[in-house]
Amino acid sequence: MKSKQHYLDIVRQDAGYLSPQERLTNFNEFALQLTLDELYEQASRCMECGVPFCHNVGCPLGNPIPEFNELVATENWKLASDLLHSTNNFPEWTGRLCPALCEASCVHRINGSAVTIKQLELAIVEYAWRQDWIKPILSPISTGKRVAVVGSGPAGLAAAQQLVRAGHEVVVYERDSAPGGILRFGIPDFKLEKYRIDRRLNQMKAEGVRFEVNVEIGTDISPKYLRRHFDAVCLTGGAMEPRDCLVPGRSADGIYFAMEYLIAGNRAVHEGRRSTIDAKGKNVVIIGGGDTGADCLGTALRQGASHVEQIEIMPKPPERENPLTPWPQWPNILRTGTSHGEGGNRRWTVNTKSFRVENSRVIGLDCVSVDWKNGKPEEISGSGFSLNADLVLLALGFVHPKYDALLEQFGVALDQRGNVRVDPLTSMTNTTGIFSAGDMQTGASLVVRAIDGGRRMAFHVDNYLLKSSSLPFMPKGLK
Repeated sequence: MKSKQHYLDIVRQDAGYLSPQERLTNFNEFALQLTLDELYEQASRCMECGVPFCHNVGCPLGNPIPEFNELVATENWKLASDLLHSTNNFPEWTGRLCPALCEASCVHRINGSAVTIKQLELAIVEYAWRQDWIKPILSPISTGKRVAVVGSGPAGLAAAQQLVRAGHEVVVYERDSAPGGILRFGIPDFKLEKYRIDRRLNQMKAEGVRFEVNVEIGTDISPKYLRRHFDAVCLTGGAMEPRDCLVPGRSADGIYFAMEYLIAGNRAVHEGRRSTIDAKGKNVVIIGGGDTGADCLGTALRQGASHVEQIEIMPKPPERENPLTPWPQWPNILRTGTSHGEGGNRRWTVNTKSFRVENSRVIGLDCVSVDWKNGKPEEISGSGFSLNADLVLLALGFVHPKYDALLEQFGVALDQRGNVRVDPLTSMTNTTGIFSAGDMQTGASLVVRAIDGGRRMAFHVDNYLLKSSSLPFMPKGLK
């Protein structure tokens, strides 16, 4: 039952992980879980603030965090699950992949440690799965309207599920061999095992969503066909155009974009074979210090890399608080992911000058240290150094959606950053009946923001088709 201790006297307790020695032997998830009694106590740390910043500042979805914390603390798991699912279609994904923006906004964090919101969210949904509470939600009506969703990442799946529950016929088109987008092919299994995607897809299929895979819109099916056969089209194809490192030697063999490497690795794990881009026994250099780079690090270590260096041009962030990003903002501080605790070495303020090449293959990098004191990277004289590398992975982020036949044939306009432009009040592009959400519209971002964008777009599509909507909706201004 709920702890009788005062919430300020209860210490934050994280579940922890299997040791690196155990988890590096495979690609399985390795996060541990708290016991039920520990979860009840952690939930009781929530102060149920009059103004819950975790809900209205931190969480893009507006999850009712104080409410579900209270329900866990009082052991009301079923209602906690119902409440969580009222704002989040896929909490088992956000509970594993979201960086916990909500915890950064927790009032407890001002002078101590935030409530373990992410851990509690994950516990709620997994408890619900174990109890077989998560069932298909069938619409009592059929509107006779048809909606095509192009892309099956988190934004597209969230939109599809909301729209089918509103009574529309929904078909999701995916160019790859299975739905899930970056969740399936870009996120390593040690962060998200793929059966956690498949069980949601089974729920959606039972609700009436139809999936068409190995279909590329603009090549296999024309946008003109979709416009003729559907009342609305949702573009959720992601932002998959990678940022390159255009320095001498770039064309050498052994240099890959991070997503090429991660996709190859995910396919290999799924098919029970070694990857076509294998780090075993190699010196690996990862250029880019973000989450994608960390995923490359964890994958390379599991493949048996002999050594891994991860380099970043930006300066090392503060290890604790940063006065430039005070509470309740998301703090710009040093983030050490689980992969960083498994091995490898990180360096900051490093710029790549060229790749060293021998017999058309990369053998190393020539680098230089930079100084940011004037707001831009300036090379430090005499700071040049070299790194050996048999495999180089470019994890420099993504610039915009891939410009292919789909966007061209739909005739959608782009914004200044090269993403699909929409009316913020309707999620509609400049082409009537064509909507967009997720990374394709915002640029590369978080899974929680993609789900929020998909839900928001679904509301606007429903409203466009029926001139009203009963789907849940939280205007941006209320966040």
